[in-house]
Amino acid sequence: MALNLDKNLKLYYSISEVAKMFGLNESTLRYWEQEFPYLKPKVKGPSKVRQYSEKDIEQIRLIYNLVKVRGFKIAAAKKIISNNRAGADKTAEVLERLMAVKEELLAMKRQVEQMQ
Repeated sequence: MALNLDKNLKLYYSISEVAKMFGLNESTLRYWEQEFPYLKPKVKGPSKVRQYSEKDIEQIRLIYNLVKVRGFKIAAAKKIISNNRAGADKTAEVLERLMAVKEELLAMKRQVEQMQ
């Protein structure tokens, strides 16, 4: 059995790590946990340290796309997710890919400009 070195080996992320991934405040993530009942990170110990799994991060990515990127209010984001979860997931995935392509194109443009 071959070892998959490309796979992320970390199982859980702290709230500060996840906030940094998305450029959010930790308080925003805690608020989203209250507003979106399916976003439930594992809570560990008496200090109640939140541990986010990859599944939790995907939930946050969807919420982030709807609220921060597309500009929906929390109520509208909830409605979109409850009415058409698969469509919302697909739209978020497509948008993320497009943003990555845009970044690659901008990097290529900078390289071409440096050559001139």
